[in-house]
Amino acid sequence: MNTIQLECFMTVAEHLNFSRASEILKITQPAVSHQIRTLEAELGVKLFKRTSKSVSLTPEGIQFLPDADLILKTALSAKERLTRHENFIPFEIGCHNYMELNFLPPILKKLGEEFPLLRPSIRIVPFPSLLGLVENQKLHAAFSVKEEQKKSALSFRELYSAPVSCICSPEHPLAQYKSITKDMLSGSMIACSPRQISGSVFAVQGKVLSQLAPAQQYFTESIESAFTLVKAGLGYTLYPDVPPARDPELIYIPITDLPCLPFGIHYRYDDDLPALKRFLQLCAAASENGN
Repeated sequence: MNTIQLECFMTVAEHLNFSRASEILKITQPAVSHQIRTLEAELGVKLFKRTSKSVSLTPEGIQFLPDADLILKTALSAKERLTRHENFIPFEIGCHNYMELNFLPPILKKLGEEFPLLRPSIRIVPFPSLLGLVENQKLHAAFSVKEEQKKSALSFRELYSAPVSCICSPEHPLAQYKSITKDMLSGSMIACSPRQISGSVFAVQGKVLSQLAPAQQYFTESIESAFTLVKAGLGYTLYPDVPPARDPELIYIPITDLPCLPFGIHYRYDDDLPALKRFLQLCAAASENGN
């Protein structure tokens, strides 16, 4: 079964006239008849009833009509897509967690307006793998706290100087404070797996955790899981406060005697993709505007 057979069948079925189908398809009438006969032979049924005065669809022809229409449209649609030769621009972005996705909608909207052929893809990747994917050109850019690295092909664009904060529910006793010190932390703490957070954040969590009794220690596999336990009132967690990634149901209290952590975008310095350069500009503008 091929598209020529189906086009002949659909055209004859529409006009119920082989001569008219021949004119429309710009092939000879014997050629139209041949295509119909070979299609009937393949299907094992007669599709048309022909007399010297008229042409009509058989019951099998009527039954085949919607199938032929669907097959033909699908084939023509695929051919159109494949022959368009549009130069789509793949753009791969990496994040550590779902909260970081809050950065992207307004930026990608603007970027899409400027680059109509842009096709963004967003991946949530465990922390140890993320920067390696950028360095190996599997990702164009990745949101992350800056990490001390050996010689690398990566550059870093800082967007926020993020204070390490105590994150708790509004009902937690610490929620009354605007800022605190490490010594003021009290109650149970919820820590994350180092696969999901940066080494510098895990080091802060680990130092506080080591001073707590086992009954006050909770461990989770992701920051989303930690935030869920925080909302349940089981304790607090420590994490850099980046305004666009805040959870509106939680309280963020900066810890004044811990250093702020640079949060931004890692990318290869030799990546000259225009969309990446514009992406970095839009992210920087958004951070300056407090978004």
